[in-house]
Amino acid sequence: MFSVIAGHLQLVQLCIMTILSFFNRLLDNVRFSWGACTGPGTEPGVNKTSPKAVIPTSVNYHFTRKCNYKCGFCFHTAKTSFVLPLEEAKRGLTLLRDSGMEKINFSGGEPFLHEKGDYLGKLVQYCKQELQLPSVSIVSNGSIIREKWFQKYGEHLDILAISCDSFNEATNQLIGRAQGSKSHLDSLYKICSWCQQYKVAFKINSVINAFNVDEDMVEPIVRLNPVRWKVFQCLLIDGENVGEKALREAERFIISEEQFQDFLDRHSSVPYLVPESNEKMRNSYLILDEYMRFLDCREGRKDPSKSILDVGVEKAINFSGFDEKMFLKRGGKYVWSKADMKLEW
Repeated sequence: MFSVIAGHLQLVQLCIMTILSFFNRLLDNVRFSWGACTGPGTEPGVNKTSPKAVIPTSVNYHFTRKCNYKCGFCFHTAKTSFVLPLEEAKRGLTLLRDSGMEKINFSGGEPFLHEKGDYLGKLVQYCKQELQLPSVSIVSNGSIIREKWFQKYGEHLDILAISCDSFNEATNQLIGRAQGSKSHLDSLYKICSWCQQYKVAFKINSVINAFNVDEDMVEPIVRLNPVRWKVFQCLLIDGENVGEKALREAERFIISEEQFQDFLDRHSSVPYLVPESNEKMRNSYLILDEYMRFLDCREGRKDPSKSILDVGVEKAINFSGFDEKMFLKRGGKYVWSKADMKLEW
């Protein structure tokens, strides 16, 4: 009796082992990660269909929105007066460096306005000395820069870009690229000289619009001899320079693609001209606002991510709308360290 029962138990045990062996072989070809099933050969927790992680190689940090100019087409207007405490800004810049940032560009608003440029200078010095970034640059209107700033911080700065849309003072006044009756061009030429003296690469940015599209800038640009001349087609951004909540009304500044191309054709002899149409500009910049939020411009407006100070760079940058291919196509990656430019000072 007992021998018969034992025989049956052995038979049941053998069947169970056979079934378990079958399921083990089946499960060898399917792996599970956090409740999600992935196919054969896929590493646990890795989704091979997900997009490649964005590396913040070059970042534009608009740490202030305040400005002493009133350019009619401005696309980053004074909607707040907020500026991060210095140590918090440094913490965010460190997070960006640790995520792969090689170049930081400080902009505004007017970046020299806050604390008379000392806040900006401390960030420039920190990025070069402590973070050891290959490139640190600034975009400014140039109106309030003083020589003593170069004396204190110039060695840490690779590139200084000055915005200049016209070599006619009356045109600059019409555009709003001026403060009272002060000459914008006098500041431009003075800063070009200081850049040479204090070994900072000099760059010019121009926004081409209805007021300057017919101007011939070849002679003054060649005379100034910048390392780069960035030429932008005037761009509309909802909530900034167009729309109900905008602080500017830029529609009257807009030019067509054909007008922009005509301007480029007339200036094609300038070897360092770098053109940027609306198509090239819109999604090809990683822009951080005053709260260190990435701004997504894909819908023609600026939709902010959460701050990198709260969620980290990787999570925030996924909401940036950054088009890396267009960034490379527009020449976003170039020789941007003054140590590598082989300039004659």
